[in-house]
Amino acid sequence: MSRPSGDDRWVDAYEESLDQQETGHKPRTKRRPRHEDAAPALVVGVDRGRYRLVLDTGTALTANRARELRRDAIVVGDRVDVVGDLTGADGTLGRVVRIHPRTNVLRRSADDSDQFERVIVANANQLLMVVATHDPEPRPRLIDRYLVAAIDAGITPILCVTKTDLGSADELTDYARVADIDAVCLRSDGESDDLARLVDLLTDKTTVAVGHSGVGKSTLVNRLVPGALREVGVVNVHTGRGRHTSSSSRALPLAAGGWIIDTPGVRSFGLGHVAPEAIDRGFSDLQDYLEACPRGCQHQAADVDCALRAATDSVDPLTAARIDSLIRLRGLAGAGSG
Repeated sequence: MSRPSGDDRWVDAYEESLDQQETGHKPRTKRRPRHEDAAPALVVGVDRGRYRLVLDTGTALTANRARELRRDAIVVGDRVDVVGDLTGADGTLGRVVRIHPRTNVLRRSADDSDQFERVIVANANQLLMVVATHDPEPRPRLIDRYLVAAIDAGITPILCVTKTDLGSADELTDYARVADIDAVCLRSDGESDDLARLVDLLTDKTTVAVGHSGVGKSTLVNRLVPGALREVGVVNVHTGRGRHTSSSSRALPLAAGGWIIDTPGVRSFGLGHVAPEAIDRGFSDLQDYLEACPRGCQHQAADVDCALRAATDSVDPLTAARIDSLIRLRGLAGAGSG
């Protein structure tokens, strides 16, 4: 039997007949359907193998994934193509058949010794770092970690300070000024605050909100998206026990345009997957000291000519704390979650 030429259908039939002769079984075709009729959608939620999608037409639906995608992670923020029942009616399921190329991903590792990255969301423009002035107390080193992860991913960081009626926001707004990032301050007593300015910053952007459990992130999301009904609970800030308000990431539409993605509260943000040079880029205010360091300087105790370490005693307390944080992150091993 000579190999046919021309129409691909004859070529496929010929190759399948050879497979059957050799194996005695009907072969599984390598040609996958093109799904030219698939509809584009945004992944707005993931829950135990089911994906909540919003079509470009605005219809919300639930889908599973095609078998050929079983090894591919699908996360909130992904753009996908979906086929099947696209009505969104109760009890119906679509099927995700394609994942679009991502513009970026926000990642974290379990800890600094773990180089296995966990993708949190895809295709975000901004990272909203939510920090409270009180209960729980702010953790500048955790903010440094958020900042490094955002810069590494090519995402614009914004600092959101909550509970400013319960404690001073000065140190946190000074931090934002030094790091050259936007900061907004919100209150918990209903009085006037920076919510309108925050809405302006978020409009027409896809923004990921991250923060330690208890900082008021879900409360903020409910203010931004009335009717979102993100559950607000009580968490012991010392033990981390209690009812954590967000158990999974979820993207919610903003009235003025854009999306806010609420993520589960985290107590640590590992950077084991981030290269040392990327950590340096998260400290734009320290670049002059970094450039003065010898080539290959790791900024550790053994680096006797390190300009970064030498500057510690001659700078203001905030800059000194930033230098210490950078040195700790550069060390990574044994730094834990800061």
